[in-house]
Amino acid sequence: MKRAGLLLLAVVPLTVTAVACSAADGSRDAGKDRSATARPYDEDGSSADRRTDDKRVAGLPPGLAAPAKKELAMKLVASAENSTLDWRGQYGYIEDIGDGRGYTAGIIGFCTGTHDLLKLVEGYTKKHPDNGLARFLPALRAVDGSDSHEGLGRPFTRAWAREARVAAFQQAQDTVRDRLYFDPAVRLAKLDGLGTLGQFVYYDAMVMHGPGTGPKAFHGLRGAALKKARSPAGGGGEKAYLDAFLDVRRTVMRGEKAHRNTSRVDTAQRRFLREGNLDLRTPLTWRVYGETFRVPR
Repeated sequence: MKRAGLLLLAVVPLTVTAVACSAADGSRDAGKDRSATARPYDEDGSSADRRTDDKRVAGLPPGLAAPAKKELAMKLVASAENSTLDWRGQYGYIEDIGDGRGYTAGIIGFCTGTHDLLKLVEGYTKKHPDNGLARFLPALRAVDGSDSHEGLGRPFTRAWAREARVAAFQQAQDTVRDRLYFDPAVRLAKLDGLGTLGQFVYYDAMVMHGPGTGPKAFHGLRGAALKKARSPAGGGGEKAYLDAFLDVRRTVMRGEKAHRNTSRVDTAQRRFLREGNLDLRTPLTWRVYGETFRVPR
């Protein structure tokens, strides 16, 4: 199954120096998530506030960040993005799926039109100047924010596939995935009082929708969910809040051509929630795009 892709990126100040995604309408939203009841990864709070958050998170169970759970999270995302549990086999993936975001590539769907692929290659080139993708940086900068293939095409897709065999480039993909998506999602979910399943729900949403503040990006989804139900940190029930978040996300997905199949919500995450599996205990069975996946105990 082809990837659903990411959403357009805008620059939002984050304490982890990440690049944030904007709404699906392509707007460059550089504002903060004002709808948050628990302060997100922004620069509005003082250093003392951030240290307090750090202490809170450090004192909590690892949750999705535990090695076995993180491996499970990668498999769950790969099942929805590439119809496989072999997420490590996707470093060399690259394709234009016609969603207006240019080429989608690698383990998390970095896109030439959404800035994260450019940041990946720029960072990788700083450490490895002689890599096979460095010569495409001028073209990547020129097409950033569009679906253009100008200066890329088959030479670029072949270069990506070759570079993906290099261990250092695989590590670079892992690092950017964690810095932009996994770590912020897990941290904020913990601050919202969510367990392992909720942390995955946030991570999967951030992967697909981007961590921007627009109504169709992650912080917009979270803000809308908080208007429907209180988070556990705000005194609400975990199941009720996650139900509200998934409802909001499903509505947004149904309004986007590339995301209208909502099985990653309906027959995966919602299934785990309905079963009361808030800790994402294995064995797990779920369906995405009509295909069944299983992870043993």
